Amino acid sequence: MKHVSVLVPKGIVIVDTIISSLNLFQMANKFYRSSGSSGEDLLEIELVGATGEPQTYNKFFTIAPAKTIHEISKTDLIIVPGIAGDMDEQIKLNYPLINWIKEQRIQHHAEIASLCRGAFLLAETGLMNGKSCATHWLTHDKFRQMYPNVNLIPEKIISEDNGIYSSGGAYSFLNLLLHLIEKYYGRETAIWCSKVSEIEFDRTDQNQFVIFNGQKEHTDKAIKATQEYVEEHYAERISVEHLAQRTATSNRNFVRRFKKATNNTPIEYIQRVRIEAAKKKLESTTLAIHQVMYTSGYHDDKTFRTLFKRYTGLTPLEYRNKYNREMAFS
Repeated sequence: MKHVSVLVPKGIVIVDTIISSLNLFQMANKFYRSSGSSGEDLLEIELVGATGEPQTYNKFFTIAPAKTIHEISKTDLIIVPGIAGDMDEQIKLNYPLINWIKEQRIQHHAEIASLCRGAFLLAETGLMNGKSCATHWLTHDKFRQMYPNVNLIPEKIISEDNGIYSSGGAYSFLNLLLHLIEKYYGRETAIWCSKVSEIEFDRTDQNQFVIFNGQKEHTDKAIKATQEYVEEHYAERISVEHLAQRTATSNRNFVRRFKKATNNTPIEYIQRVRIEAAKKKLESTTLAIHQVMYTSGYHDDKTFRTLFKRYTGLTPLEYRNKYNREMAFS
C-alpha cells in the first residue's frame, strides 16, 4: 500500500487545504473499497508534522499530526498545504519540513504536490529550479523575486513536472487533488469524487480570476511613473516610442528596464491594463461589447477579442454573462 503524507505546517496555514486533502483521499479510498475486489484502501493517508505537537490555526482550529517526519522513513506522495502571511517567516518556521521534503524526493523519489501558496515551501527545497510551478496569482511577483530559477506559469491551475505538482490559488487546489486522485485511483474514482463533492472537473485555467494590479514592487521610479501614465491613459493611443521618450531613454534600454522591473514588456503591460479595464466595465455596466472595446483603448474587434481571451480564458460575452450580476438576472 502506498503512503500519502499530508503535512501539518507551523505558522499561518489555510486549514481547508489540510482538511480537504484528507477528506478527498478518504473519499477516494471509500469508493475504491466499494468498487474493488479486495475491499481494501489503495492509499494510507496520514497527517504528518515536524513534531507531534498539535497546531492551532486562526485561533480556533487545532490539527494534531498522526506521525512526525522522524517516524516516516518513506512516503510516496507529500501534500504541502497552502500557507499565508509573511512568506519569509513561514519558511523559517517550517525548515524541518522543507528539508524532509527534499530528502524524501532525492532518496525515495516521492511525488510532491503543493497547494496554493504551499509552492513557496516547495520552491525553497530547490527541487523546482528549472521546473514549472503554479501558485496563487496574488503572489506571483513575490514568488518571482524569491525564486527566479523556477518557471512560474501564472495562467495555470495545475502544473505537473516529473512527479512534482502545484496548483493555482485558493480553492483551485481542489482541482489538483482530483487530478492526483485520477492518477492514483483512475478517472472513474476522480469523477465520482467530483460529483459527490460538486467540484468542477478538468478545470485547468485561472486567468478569469486574476485581478491585474500592476507589478510595482520594484525601485525603478521612472518605470513606476510610466506604469501610472499607462493606467491613466490606457484608452488613448500609446506607443513604446512615446513611453521611452518620457523616460529619456532609447527604445531598447526602455524595453529592457521595463521588462526587468515588471516582468512584462511595455506592450504586454498596456494590454493587461486595457483588458483589466474592459473586465471591470463588463462586470459593472451594460455597455455594448464594442463600446467596452473602444473605451478600453481598442479599435479592432478581432484584436480585442483575441487578447481578452488570452488573458481571461473567456470571450468578452462569456465573461459578462458569468460576472455581471445585472445581466445574469435580466
